[in-house]
Amino acid sequence: MTDTAGQHSEQDTEQGAERSAQERLRARRAAAQRQARRTLSRGGWGSTIRERLAHLTEAGAEVYDLDEPADVYGNRIVAALEERVAGLLGTEAAAFFPTGTMAQQVALRCWAARTGNPAVALHPLSHPEVHERHAFSQVSGLRPVRVGSGSQLPTAAEIRDLEEPFGALMLELPLRDAGFVLPTWDELTEVVEAARERDAVVHFDGARLWECADHFGRPLEEIAGLADSVYVSFYKSVGGFGGAALAGPKTLVEEAKTWRHRYGGMIFQQFPTALSALVGLDRELPRLPAYVRHARVVAAALREGFAAAGVPWARVHPEVPHTHEFQVWLPYEPDVVAEAAVRQAEETSVMLFANGWDNPGPGIAFTEVVVRAKGLEWTADDVRAAVRDFVDRLPDKA
Repeated sequence: MTDTAGQHSEQDTEQGAERSAQERLRARRAAAQRQARRTLSRGGWGSTIRERLAHLTEAGAEVYDLDEPADVYGNRIVAALEERVAGLLGTEAAAFFPTGTMAQQVALRCWAARTGNPAVALHPLSHPEVHERHAFSQVSGLRPVRVGSGSQLPTAAEIRDLEEPFGALMLELPLRDAGFVLPTWDELTEVVEAARERDAVVHFDGARLWECADHFGRPLEEIAGLADSVYVSFYKSVGGFGGAALAGPKTLVEEAKTWRHRYGGMIFQQFPTALSALVGLDRELPRLPAYVRHARVVAAALREGFAAAGVPWARVHPEVPHTHEFQVWLPYEPDVVAEAAVRQAEETSVMLFANGWDNPGPGIAFTEVVVRAKGLEWTADDVRAAVRDFVDRLPDKA
């Protein structure tokens, strides 16, 4: 008993030390990003409360009458935001939700009641399967059915060949955990047709739908028009404080509002979040195509930079990004590359990699790269030079 207790104590101490080291690194990374002179993306979420409120007041006055009374339980500015989203996506109506997790559960349970089938077909890397603690089954009585695999969305053949029936097909556009990947337009339309052949409805997890138009070469309303319902986020692409919207037929949206109340989503006042969403739709939405196009320049320069630096097995995925977000994979342990990235920012005020690093397997790490307004200032030569400096801070792999 004593030996076992001692082993547990040592393990607890080691785990505690590891957590403390990770927390210190996260704090250093956040501080370095705030102070960096150059970065590919500077999200507003890292600003102080004072800075965010000042920006909201200044920018908000350009998109909404700030002398109007604040909202109460979803009227006024929230209703205006819902109308704006429905117009952008070409749907009959839209409903504001405090979170996308809630919005999608409500949408899919409403569809399940209509189709009589609680099974939801979705990719194994879809957000509800990876990041929501089994909320579909634990909270909403839905039954996830996995379809597809790897780093692409389900194909039409996979939908047709799925052995069990399903009431709804959920497609995450883009599929974030696979590398922000998208199908081609023809592939997407074929998948939707395959689902309809099986009498299923189609729901788009469009948390980042705003950034997909350039890849598809189609306007947002045409993309959203393929689905029976669509969820969009107000902070992932357009920089709002938070919140989401569910868009679709008026009858579905009205039913969803009832369930929103039951789920605790009828918040007394949401004007700061709604105002920030309107600002994002006004300012960031028109800029997204430029971010996407420049992300391709950055991705190519990263590949060239790592090749020139002699780093074995460095990967950019996808090689040509589908959106303004993509992954970089390197043959090092996460703590090694994370330390190099933070030291580069601390010592040069240039932050090439601003996000954390994950560990998909021994000796491998990957991170997500996002290109926003600050990234437009970088030339391909700037990226290659930053890669060289970053690699100089890594241990020799020879």
